[in-house]
Amino acid sequence: MILIVALLLDAAFGEPRWLWNRLPHPAVLMGRLVGWCDARFNRDGALKLKGSLVAAGLALTGLALGWLIHLVPDHGVIEALAVAILVAQKSLVEHVRAVATALRRSIPEGRQAVAMIVGRDTAEMTGPDISRAAIESAAENLSDGVVAPVFWYLVLGLPGILAYKLVNTADSMIGHLTPRYKDFGWASARLDDVLNLIPARLTALLIALTHGWLDPKPILRDAPKHRSPNAGWPESALAPVLNVALSGPRSYHGVHRHYPWVWPEGRRDPGPDDIDAAADALWRVWAALLAVAVLVALT
Repeated sequence: MILIVALLLDAAFGEPRWLWNRLPHPAVLMGRLVGWCDARFNRDGALKLKGSLVAAGLALTGLALGWLIHLVPDHGVIEALAVAILVAQKSLVEHVRAVATALRRSIPEGRQAVAMIVGRDTAEMTGPDISRAAIESAAENLSDGVVAPVFWYLVLGLPGILAYKLVNTADSMIGHLTPRYKDFGWASARLDDVLNLIPARLTALLIALTHGWLDPKPILRDAPKHRSPNAGWPESALAPVLNVALSGPRSYHGVHRHYPWVWPEGRRDPGPDDIDAAADALWRVWAALLAVAVLVALT
């Protein structure tokens, strides 16, 4: 029942700015904790060992915090609010649709909007580049921002979702192959990969099923080609549903990279309507998750 309430709360209210302008968002607090670990331990050698201890410590912190909240009398309201905040469905949809709205006005505005949700270079993006980036971000964040938190809540309850979100935050902040983080952030990135292993594939399944796509061959063909062990799965499911080729060439920090196409037979000129279709797909998967939550509550 708590998960049902949380999903509905997030869908109805998302992340109200009036609240988070006055209070620190839990994601911000998690980021501060990861930042403190980075500043405190990412120095003076043995970085892979220190990073491994940090990753384990963050996961254990999430588990312990969830367990402590369970000790609070009548903790159900706190738990429902926490889960609603940590499942970022409405916020994700709003950010994705904002790219479509901006792109309809102009390409420069589209570049500015998509830069809010992707890490690649956007200064020279064309309209199709912007649309493709937004769709890919929708697919990847559906997996690690919505499906994975719900999955870990169903498996381990509030301790599970808190542990997952702390590890996922660490991966986004320090799980990079840069000179500063390639050793220190290695364990956080690998642990995040492990925690997203099942949710990413589950996301692909939910995308396919909620669109009546029953042919697994394109997904099984394209997902392993992806540079990420997990992000390729939701992208490989969403691409044929929209009939849009995803992945492909892009630029990071001025370095051009040529990645294999996902669904290469798809259209390579996506536009704002395709971004909106991707946002609609997010709601279909959300509805499937809500149905799962109802079934779990009834058993």
